[in-house]
Amino acid sequence: MPETETAAAAWGVVPSALLVMGAALGLGWLVAAVDRVVLTGAGAPAVLEPVRSSVRLLTEQRRTTLAPDPLLWRLGIAAVPVLAVLSLAVVPIGGRTLWSTSVDLVWFNAMEALLWAAVWLVGWGPNAVHALTGGYRFLAQGLAYELPLMFSLIAVGVGAGSLRTADILSAQAGLWFVVSMPVAFVVFLASAAAFAFWGPFGAPTGADIAGGVTSELSGVDRLLVEAGRAIFLGATAAMAVALFLGGGSGPWLPGPVWQLLKTVAVVVALVWAGRRLPVLRPDRVVEVAWTVLVPVTLVQALVVAVLLLSGFYAV
Repeated sequence: MPETETAAAAWGVVPSALLVMGAALGLGWLVAAVDRVVLTGAGAPAVLEPVRSSVRLLTEQRRTTLAPDPLLWRLGIAAVPVLAVLSLAVVPIGGRTLWSTSVDLVWFNAMEALLWAAVWLVGWGPNAVHALTGGYRFLAQGLAYELPLMFSLIAVGVGAGSLRTADILSAQAGLWFVVSMPVAFVVFLASAAAFAFWGPFGAPTGADIAGGVTSELSGVDRLLVEAGRAIFLGATAAMAVALFLGGGSGPWLPGPVWQLLKTVAVVVALVWAGRRLPVLRPDRVVEVAWTVLVPVTLVQALVVAVLLLSGFYAV
């Protein structure tokens, strides 16, 4: 596999980090804007709603609870957007990543695992029953969907013969992985939606527990957590494009344009499905993961291994 220069090596660490930050903010705004359009059908006015909401939350006074754990609470709140941005560090942007670790898939999965802990702290910190209940729901949900997500990434790594995103893009030069790994593609998106507690996986913030893990958030705290959720969902869409949809490959148009179009399409699909599907009961969400998604992703990984041995993948 050819070596690909990282953005940090090509442009310097600071400009590259600013690029990733800009991409993160852009993806977060894209998710929020598409969500408003899907929810209200208002078109252009809804696109500006994320900006207005952000300004309102920035000026809103924080509230607190009786006997909270402020250190862990603030740590969890701050970690949510930070981890979402860090997950973008190994997502190819314009053909380059911020850095390459030789185990990029492990890095991406590690950021999701740490996000699991951060959201748990957001529920634990305020010392409130609804937030704690939402935190426990997310804890069970994250545990159940970590394995399907990991097996989906393993299938991609086996097919490409590498854990680097640059090598995975090169391995899809002849055929996108979504063709031979459709189950892994769907499970990857579903598991990421579960980590962002989005759509049918929204039980941790359910109305039956008054907003759950986000029930005690206000002002800047709510803005950080909601922005982190949106950025993570956008980062997942961008990563799905790199892992399964060939990245920037496509006819006629430049690679970055294709990558942007594919990412927007995945974001729209995720947001639309999230708003159209009902929120599932927490026990059903966990049951589906353990009894359906874990077995099918294991079978998918096995199929990929057999195809690899038969010479289907050019590793």
